[in-house]
Amino acid sequence: MTGPGSAEAAREVLLEARGLRVGRPASRRSPALPLVRGVDLLLRRGEVLGLAGESGAGKSLTALALLGLCPPGLEATGSVRLLGRELVGLPVRDLAHLRGRHIAMVFQDALAAFTPVHRIGDQIGEALRIHQRPRPGRESARRAAAELLDAVGVPEPGRVADSYPHQLSGGTRQRAMIAMAMANRPDVIVADEPTSALDVTVQAQVLQALVTARRETGAALLLISHDLGVLAGTADRVAVMYGGRVVEYGRTRELFARPGMPYTAGLIGSVPRLDRDVPPTPMPGAPPAPGDRDPGCTFAPRCPLAEPECRTYEPELVCHEGDVAGGEGQPADAEAALAGAEPRLPDQERQPPLDARHLVACRRSEEAVRLGAAELFPPSVPVRAAVARGVAEPVLRIRGLVKSFPVAGAGGRRRRGRREVRALEGVDLEVRRGETLGLVGESGCGKSTTLLEVISLKAPRQGTIEVLGQDTGTLSRDAERRLRGALQIVFQDPMASLDPRMTVGDIVAEPLLVQRAPAERIAARVPEVLRLVGLRPDDAAALPHRYSGGQRQRIAIARALAVEPRLLLLDEPVSALDVSVRAGILDLLRRLKEDPGPSCLFVSHDLAMVRQIADRVAVMYAGRVVETGTVDEVFGQPCHPYTKALLDAVPVPDPAVARVRSATVLRGDPPAAGDSGTGCRFRPRCPVFESLEPSQRSRCEREFPAVVRTPADGGRSVVCHFPLTGD
Repeated sequence: MTGPGSAEAAREVLLEARGLRVGRPASRRSPALPLVRGVDLLLRRGEVLGLAGESGAGKSLTALALLGLCPPGLEATGSVRLLGRELVGLPVRDLAHLRGRHIAMVFQDALAAFTPVHRIGDQIGEALRIHQRPRPGRESARRAAAELLDAVGVPEPGRVADSYPHQLSGGTRQRAMIAMAMANRPDVIVADEPTSALDVTVQAQVLQALVTARRETGAALLLISHDLGVLAGTADRVAVMYGGRVVEYGRTRELFARPGMPYTAGLIGSVPRLDRDVPPTPMPGAPPAPGDRDPGCTFAPRCPLAEPECRTYEPELVCHEGDVAGGEGQPADAEAALAGAEPRLPDQERQPPLDARHLVACRRSEEAVRLGAAELFPPSVPVRAAVARGVAEPVLRIRGLVKSFPVAGAGGRRRRGRREVRALEGVDLEVRRGETLGLVGESGCGKSTTLLEVISLKAPRQGTIEVLGQDTGTLSRDAERRLRGALQIVFQDPMASLDPRMTVGDIVAEPLLVQRAPAERIAARVPEVLRLVGLRPDDAAALPHRYSGGQRQRIAIARALAVEPRLLLLDEPVSALDVSVRAGILDLLRRLKEDPGPSCLFVSHDLAMVRQIADRVAVMYAGRVVETGTVDEVFGQPCHPYTKALLDAVPVPDPAVARVRSATVLRGDPPAAGDSGTGCRFRPRCPVFESLEPSQRSRCEREFPAVVRTPADGGRSVVCHFPLTGD
């Protein structure tokens, strides 16, 4: 092989999986259940291989099988070779010697992976004491643990090493997990969804820590993610899984530029773009359940290009058009056959030459490339004029909102006279009729607390809340009941907010019953609103546990819309969902914005998501709104350094763009509630503060910045002594 692939071929192969299968063996009571079906992977020294796909595709199970960690009741077959040594069937004692020393894993949930009763430094030091010879002492291992924490960018590494896992933030725990993985300089690091459920700023910190770990150890990295935007700026190659097998494999730039599998195109298109005003593409349907598979292509029920043959025969991985390893439509082993190599054994027939640039398991890959995601899965784009500034009357007005929580005493009991911490410190917000306001910021900044204060319809401790022109501090009980029908909320976790003992129909009908709607109205409205959110009227008879996460969120939205509210509060409604499911929910919310849709207050930590649905944006930090403006203003020229850092942290699903972006990764974590101090709260993390003259720094340290507004009514505002100007 010549050209770019020759350099790759010269590098040492560290990990190779061939025909890897994981499943539950057949028994007298149940048939065999295949979960991972013939996965082939190749990982060379210093390379980053991305493994992408929706939940249930088999990514995490593949990662566990590589380390010999299959869950009880499951069995792995095929071949996994680490540094030339076969791992499948290796005794547990021998596997334990390899784990941590030659191959290490970064688990998705660091809180569950760490032992809760031991300090972080002791747990990292334990990995060193097990594998290093001569064995270091406990104090020496603890010092080495602090150095590892410092290497991956953990602030105050000594304090973190002395802390228990529950005392740390999610991002710090994940970076500590990466430090433990790199402790013994392994040859391969497997990172299983290390950035899922994290703020975009923390996600950027974790990805930077993984880059550091790879650079310091020289290890190869297998990075698993359901978000192709994360892989675009990190991976050298990407393998896409669906239904337990790899359906597309190739170099990152080629795969993103010309995806040959409609599923891959849909995944890429479902990631919201920060750099373009292009709506995400929603893929219909849901992935197949384990064991629920037809003879043909597993993606055929969701594929817009599916034809009868697709439902009969499952396509093999073939070399995409123009690949040096084979011609258009040739089986992936064509190169070996043409070269006169020995024929493959029956269980090797579908093993591809993984040095090929691009492999696709699709009969209609040429059409998939030609059409692209937008034509394969067209989004619903509402035709609606933007809300004119200063014209529409406000449906929600918040002024000077303050919220405090008492600090619990011993045993969790509240005592009089105890110290209180402020979660909100003078929040000012306004949502106008017909508009969507995006409220963004990291976890703990006060976004959800603001929504809960609004939905309570009670008098705030300090400040005012006006809903539809009515002050919540002066509402009578009857007025509160009537106003509650005009104000609804959709929570982050749909399963926790839906009563598992109630049918879908009863859940959707409940707000109507509270508003004393007549039975005829309820009977007509329930099927109407289910159809509106993309469900069937027949679904009214089912219980919520039968539905996927995205469908459960649709049920929650249907419940909120049943009473035709004028203001809808959305608290991170898509943060716990796959990117493909997020695109479907976002598409639904975009359609709901059509007249006479409700005004929305949309809470999120993801500015790319907010760009697709919001008219205006308010950025929160440490209980205060630090910047407001229209989407075009804030995204085109952010004024507050924190806003710019949030924008920089959002991944872009385009390798050509992602790898040349100049992004600022924020240091540290947001201040904890109650850590007030003086001056600007963002100062310890602010990149602008570091570049200021001493006299200017003194101003940031002593004075809290005032709100700076533009002259136009309802225009931009920023809370910063030295706002960015773009010069």
